[in-house]
Amino acid sequence: MLGELLAWIYLHPEESSSVAELARRFKVSQSTVSREADRLAEAGLIQTERRGNMRLLRADLTGPLARPLTELLALTYGPSAVLADLLPALPGVAEAYIYGSWAARYSGEPGPPPHDVDVLVVGDVDDDDLADAARDAERRLGREVNVHRVSVASWRSADDPFLTSVRSRPTYAIVEPGDPR
Repeated sequence: MLGELLAWIYLHPEESSSVAELARRFKVSQSTVSREADRLAEAGLIQTERRGNMRLLRADLTGPLARPLTELLALTYGPSAVLADLLPALPGVAEAYIYGSWAARYSGEPGPPPHDVDVLVVGDVDDDDLADAARDAERRLGREVNVHRVSVASWRSADDPFLTSVRSRPTYAIVEPGDPR
């Protein structure tokens, strides 16, 4: 629970989250979240603020651990981890990539946390299955997940300007060609 809590706070640094909403999200008691928040605040990893009877938690981005911790949490709890849990299980997925802002962050390009996740799925996968996976990912990540599906032939072709653009920028592989499933 501690890793998930820390990941939520650090991967949503633009937000302050209340103890109550985090307890609901992680299906634990408010006292459990509050106890973990005390430990994280004492370690200098989060900031806490009181607004009336609400206790708000926010990532402390001023410390020396903020950047490497955010990168580690993004890899272990962020879009790459969530999508790697969901997409390989879908029949017909030949390849899958994160592209756009999240891929740029994973490749080291600086910038603010992206507001959504762009995913390219290559193969002949059922649209309903993809939509279900996207909704599950959105729920787990707290961010919109935009899935674009293309055929293997389209991905291999150089004719599509959109795919040419995707290939010219950073991508992060979720399912690579030939991944055993």
